Amino acid sequence: MLKTISITEARKNIFKISDDIKKTGSHYVLTDKGRSKVVIMSAEEYDSWAETLEVMKDFPNIEKDIKETESDYKSGNYTKYPTLGELLHKEGYMIADKGKVKYEISTKTKTKRKKRA
Repeated sequence: MLKTISITEARKNIFKISDDIKKTGSHYVLTDKGRSKVVIMSAEEYDSWAETLEVMKDFPNIEKDIKETESDYKSGNYTKYPTLGELLHKEGYMIADKGKVKYEISTKTKTKRKKRA
């Protein structure tokens, strides 16, 4: 929710505003002489926005790529890539089979042995 208040009012109620932003996730627009000057939001939301902008800068066509990928997947038009094991086998490497390791408590009751005389 967007709330607009003057910078003077914000100065008087900064702790209330900070609590409100943390609890409700709202934004405050601070004005000076009726003109917007600053927006206040939670640090968590700011970090999220910054990360989103960074991703969009690094991958400018990401939205188009995602839509294209989803379309290809739905139509079955995609490439199945080999697993690491398949690639290593193709290169001549052998992967050891470690077998099944059991990490469980046995439910069998052990019989006591008689002592030898």
